[in-house]
Amino acid sequence: MVLLRRVIGDALRARRQGQHRTLREVSTAANVSLGYLSEIERGQKEASSELLAAICDALGARLSELLREVSSTLELAEGMQGVLVPVEGGEATSVAPVQPAAVAPAQAAPADAAVRQVATDGTVSVSVHQETPLKATLRATRKRERGVIYAA
Repeated sequence: MVLLRRVIGDALRARRQGQHRTLREVSTAANVSLGYLSEIERGQKEASSELLAAICDALGARLSELLREVSSTLELAEGMQGVLVPVEGGEATSVAPVQPAAVAPAQAAPADAAVRQVATDGTVSVSVHQETPLKATLRATRKRERGVIYAA
């Protein structure tokens, strides 16, 4: 199961870091506390639609753009079978890339033994890093039209 708030937080953080802006700058522009914005970016708090719109405005983005990014990341992650299946024996192992319909295999999976699965559709790459038997982190990397790559 992929948590929506984590994917939204990752997308917001990637946009902010891609602009080389601090949490303080964005929180001031969005009129939200720095701590609360940090919790949203880490996926610890659910943001209301009004708050997401204010944060997107502060980042110079449309809410629809953010939600499209989140949607495509979720779609790719949903095609990855067993994303959050606990690893037997307590150790993370590599799993072959999953190729859902209309999704190409990843160009190059990281050599990290904790990477369980990697999938890409040409614009978004999603990998699952198994940190412990019960904790996995979804990492999404989005390629922009201008050739700039943002990682979440």
